[in-house]
Amino acid sequence: MDPYTPRTRPARKKNLTLSAKEYTKITGTIASVRRNRRLSDDIGEELDPRVHASRETRGGRSHEPSFIAETSFVRAPLNSRVGATNSVPRSKGKEREDVLDHLPIDIQEALVLEDLLYVLMGIEGTYVTHHPEYSPEDDDPLQGVRFVVASALDPSLRDLMERVLPLGTYYTAISAFVESRSHLDYGLVNHALCAAIRDMLKEYQTLLSQLEHAFNTSVQFTLQKLWFYIHPTVHSLSLIYQLVLELTNTEDDDGSSLSSSSTDDSQDARDEALGLGGAKLKAVLSEITKSSTGAGIPVKGGEVLTVIYERMQGMSGDPTACKVYGALLSAAGVPYAEMLREWITTGRLQDPYEEFCVKESKFISKGILEVDYTDEYWEQRYTLRDGSTLSSKRQHAGVPPPRTPGGRLPGGACVPPSLEGWKHKVLLAGKYLNVIRECSIEVQASQPQATEQQLSMDDQKLYKFLEDAYTHANRTLLRLLLQDQQLILRLRSLKHYFFLSQSSFLTHLLDLAHTELKKPAKSASIVKLQSLLDLALTGEDSLFREDLKASIASTGLYEWLLKVISVSGVIGGEEGEGAPDSAREDSKKDRDRDKDEKKPMIAIDALALDYTVKFPLSLVISRKTILRYQLVFRFLLHLKNVEQSLGSMWIEQKGGPWRKSVPEHPEFEQWRLRVVLLRARMLAFVQQILAFVTFEVLEPNWRSLEAKLAKVTTVDQLLRDHVDFLDTCLKECMLTSAKLLRAYSRMIVTCSTFALYSSSFTKSASQALSASESGDGDQAMGKRWEFLKKFESNFNHWCVPFPFHLDCVQYYASSENVSLLPLVVRLSSIKSMP
Repeated sequence: MDPYTPRTRPARKKNLTLSAKEYTKITGTIASVRRNRRLSDDIGEELDPRVHASRETRGGRSHEPSFIAETSFVRAPLNSRVGATNSVPRSKGKEREDVLDHLPIDIQEALVLEDLLYVLMGIEGTYVTHHPEYSPEDDDPLQGVRFVVASALDPSLRDLMERVLPLGTYYTAISAFVESRSHLDYGLVNHALCAAIRDMLKEYQTLLSQLEHAFNTSVQFTLQKLWFYIHPTVHSLSLIYQLVLELTNTEDDDGSSLSSSSTDDSQDARDEALGLGGAKLKAVLSEITKSSTGAGIPVKGGEVLTVIYERMQGMSGDPTACKVYGALLSAAGVPYAEMLREWITTGRLQDPYEEFCVKESKFISKGILEVDYTDEYWEQRYTLRDGSTLSSKRQHAGVPPPRTPGGRLPGGACVPPSLEGWKHKVLLAGKYLNVIRECSIEVQASQPQATEQQLSMDDQKLYKFLEDAYTHANRTLLRLLLQDQQLILRLRSLKHYFFLSQSSFLTHLLDLAHTELKKPAKSASIVKLQSLLDLALTGEDSLFREDLKASIASTGLYEWLLKVISVSGVIGGEEGEGAPDSAREDSKKDRDRDKDEKKPMIAIDALALDYTVKFPLSLVISRKTILRYQLVFRFLLHLKNVEQSLGSMWIEQKGGPWRKSVPEHPEFEQWRLRVVLLRARMLAFVQQILAFVTFEVLEPNWRSLEAKLAKVTTVDQLLRDHVDFLDTCLKECMLTSAKLLRAYSRMIVTCSTFALYSSSFTKSASQALSASESGDGDQAMGKRWEFLKKFESNFNHWCVPFPFHLDCVQYYASSENVSLLPLVVRLSSIKSMP
């Protein structure tokens, strides 16, 4: 049977489930236990002379292999629980110190010089050893290995040695950083930074090779000469070491800040986490859960460049620091600059490790534009990782929390300081070119030779390159929209169809679809209305009429607008501002009464037009803007329909019982006159509103929009001007104020209802005329007066909560919307009945 040979235990993974802070505390506890046990064993051996004598006799066999001396067992975590029977390093160290005590200073210098060449490469020497508290298993390699010199060394040599020893710590820490940060998870910027640091370490290793050659060949090579040659390197490596520590500590602090701070309270908490002495499963699981959820975003991408830039700016008075950090910033910024170049010159986002300041939401595609009422594609397909926007102060969702409260954002969300003022132009330049690419158009570079030159994050030429790329992308997309896609003609067709500008097609449509539009909205046929619309447009020279579609809305215009305004924070707030509680209660009762009296909506009140455009015009003429056009169209259609109904009533009242004189029946004559006057006042009111909307609101704002579009320089300005134009039209048409809309809707509904009773008034007039001719008394005259006065009362007054519609318009014209002043003048011409 073969003897059993213990297998080497695989190296443990650091920080498997615990955060860096907790792991450091745990390993510190284990290390202290080991040191205490080794110290007690050494003291016991020194007190026992027999053990000491036996150790000296075994000095010649100290290098013999043994079960305990194997590396796999000496470095095992549980090895500290085995009683130490061999303390070879301690015995060796004492022997070395005894040797140095009896050697002359020049021999000491030669011995420590040889050790020092090893230590500068991170290798423990004979007289320069690891710090007593250092443990390869427990200490973080990113903090570096600390070395100490034998205490028996001459003080003059010792002082000089302690100046050189930090180089060993710097080298080991930097080498560990390069090895750990070369992993794929840390991104391309960290890879480039590690490559630049590796090149600097090669120069350092070349220097060490030259020093070793001088040590082996020159008798005059001394510790002073070594310090002379290596002195500049100490400062350079210390700068890199400080940068490495900051990058490492930033990530560790972020992970530990998210975990529970209760582990700092006592040693018992650490014992429970270690599973020592009465550990509870609940506590262990809790610690594991906290550690797993506390893993933060690694320091990568723009955050790495920001850390280097801030250190370079903070040490701008040190030429060496500026040189070292400048070289590292240039090298680390190359992948970032390449991603930047690819984005602003082609519109492609090549960011596999989420390091760039722009992020893409791949689940949002241009197909969403057909149902997008919030411009989600344009605003959220490509966004800045820090959540900032150019047009408003609000931020996008999904922004990671900062490392510290008020500190910088982690990872790619941290924009490099050199790009902070240009980040919005960087975003827009790529978005513009991406739109062109989505149209299957090849993107041409503005300066072909510029794409071949090397970009640097700290070069002033970068800003000129960004400005040129942004200008080129902006002009290219503007040319595509305004010239190739005929945006101006599209907007004019929208004005023609939705704002009823020189559009006789509407009158033709209302005549053709008269029967269909009298049906309930749910019973009307959209197919038939579409065919009638196409027929009404046949005789006209209308552009893009194939893109115009008929539709039926599910909600009334004023009801829908009041719901939207009540939800909106700014507009909805004005109903409650300054209004007494009784007015609010009356307004609520009024809405409840409207809900109770709600009748099925007819098709003419639900008729709307729709307009379809393809990408990229759908960015400008989006569902968000089409909705605004539809609101204005339905508003104008309602006015036109009421005007047409009152006009038909006027034609009906031109003959028959309305013209015949009845002097013997003065009460009937007065009633008939009041009906005609009320109809005339209603018609004048509707015509004044219609004239104000078309001539005082829509037409001037359209002229202003055309002037802006002639001078537009950016695509975002074009989008903003278009939306501002529509918002201004809605506001000046009184469709965004709850008080004005409620008062106005009541007035218009009164007029349309009055026009519906045109035949009833004619029938009543005929009955009254027949009664007067027959000589019988007219018993129904009182009911006629009562019915008419209801319409007069509703038209002249709106008692909840305002007495007059005109007063409401005057108030808003003087306080909020001065564009309503012409309407006040127009409405003042309509006198109320006594």
